[in-house]
Amino acid sequence: MSKKLIYPFLAASFIFPIAGCQESTKETKTPNEEESQYSSGEWSYKGDTGPENWGDLDPDYAACVDGSEQSPIDIEFSQVTEEDQNIESMKINYDTASFTLVNNGHTVQAKSPSKVNSLVVNENEYELSQFHFHTPSEHQFNGEKYDMELHLVHEDQNSKLAVMGVMLQEGEEHKELSEAWKNLPGSENDNITMDEPIDLQALLPEEQNSFHYNGSLTTPPCTEEVRWIIFEQPMEMSKEQIQGFQQIFPDNHRPVQERNDREILKK
Repeated sequence: MSKKLIYPFLAASFIFPIAGCQESTKETKTPNEEESQYSSGEWSYKGDTGPENWGDLDPDYAACVDGSEQSPIDIEFSQVTEEDQNIESMKINYDTASFTLVNNGHTVQAKSPSKVNSLVVNENEYELSQFHFHTPSEHQFNGEKYDMELHLVHEDQNSKLAVMGVMLQEGEEHKELSEAWKNLPGSENDNITMDEPIDLQALLPEEQNSFHYNGSLTTPPCTEEVRWIIFEQPMEMSKEQIQGFQQIFPDNHRPVQERNDREILKK
């Protein structure tokens, strides 16, 4: 079980460092399709097709080994720069929406036909495409992992990505996800349409201090120029919920990558 972390929190922002995850609604495929574009036989999280070998599996995956701004990273609090709140504006426009749960062979992904949920950063709007989960967490705080990590993936009109990340630790049941957890698709390519909508605001922590940095997708092709926003405050899921996901995906995280002097801002 991952070591729990407890932090005091203040206010403000989102994440979506942004990495690993999204299926485009456009006809032309874009890098954010990483989670759905490739079959599970092409890459995985272990063995010869695991993260340490991704760069050798396909020329399109070269960034996985040659990239200089790869995700996830270990966020060392002592290396974080406090950002003036006026430098970067951010607004999360979330409401309730219906979702279809999809097992794509790498994670459980929730997709919605609704186009009303978005993230606005410096007046640039990113539309929510999907959200999905990793276990254990991909990002770390001061070298420590959490039990799971939620990624909310957004895309703007130029196919640029912004990903918000939420750490999940064992504790009380996550009530907003309880219905989804009763319907987790256990086999690859299973699709389950949920009867009950999800209140997306309930997926985010109350205290919204967040870490911002430039990174990449956390799955092949590991495309860079992804805007990441990671919330400092974790949320809780019950032991049963965590184990329910791990029965399907025992380990679907990419190890942390070199920071390479990238600046990490805190809002």
